[in-house]
Amino acid sequence: MPPSARTVAVSQSSGLERGTQGKAIAVERLRRAIAQGDVAPGQRLVESELVERFEVTRGSVRAAIDELVAEGLIERIHNRGARVRTVSLEQAVEILECRRALEGLIAARAAERATDEDVERLRGYAERMAAAVRDGELMKYSALNHELHAALREIAGQETAADLLVRLNAQIVRHQFQLSLRPGRPQVSLAEHLLIIDAVTVGNAAEAEHFMRKHLDSVIGALSDSAVADPA
Repeated sequence: MPPSARTVAVSQSSGLERGTQGKAIAVERLRRAIAQGDVAPGQRLVESELVERFEVTRGSVRAAIDELVAEGLIERIHNRGARVRTVSLEQAVEILECRRALEGLIAARAAERATDEDVERLRGYAERMAAAVRDGELMKYSALNHELHAALREIAGQETAADLLVRLNAQIVRHQFQLSLRPGRPQVSLAEHLLIIDAVTVGNAAEAEHFMRKHLDSVIGALSDSAVADPA
């Protein structure tokens, strides 16, 4: 049996996901592990451990690491392998300041381009986000928050800004996740997002951009306040 055939046979017999599906699983699970703090900033990533943990092939793990390196979430150190990138508070604030300009543009474009179908979709997000906060489902609210911003990028149709935002968001995913669990923060965030949604759904580009920028100002302030309250 040639080496390539043996590799396929081993992968199939071991039950490990491989190829495009394996990579997708590894990317999603590794990104989530970093966001939730299961893998700490600066921690070295051992491929064999990730293979066992995510139940994907080593090739899938390597491809996932390469993708997250490109996003800025992981870094490779010469002769030491890959590790989770450490993003300081100062760097996180700088990234959010860049996001403020880009997200404002996205919100304005979305307000200009939103169809009736888009409006219904955004109103659906408003209802589900409000329900998640009311019911104390913080993880669900956090997920809906990310989905809403992705929907706005899609509606806006500004591909350059959208690509930049995806990369910027990836770099501070852990900071954002921790902030979303702070007591009282989801209620503040919800009110800000409802204003953005209202402005977009009525087609007011100026207000949509204004409220989005105010929201990012609020995120920056909350992140800075959380660091003061918990300097460790």
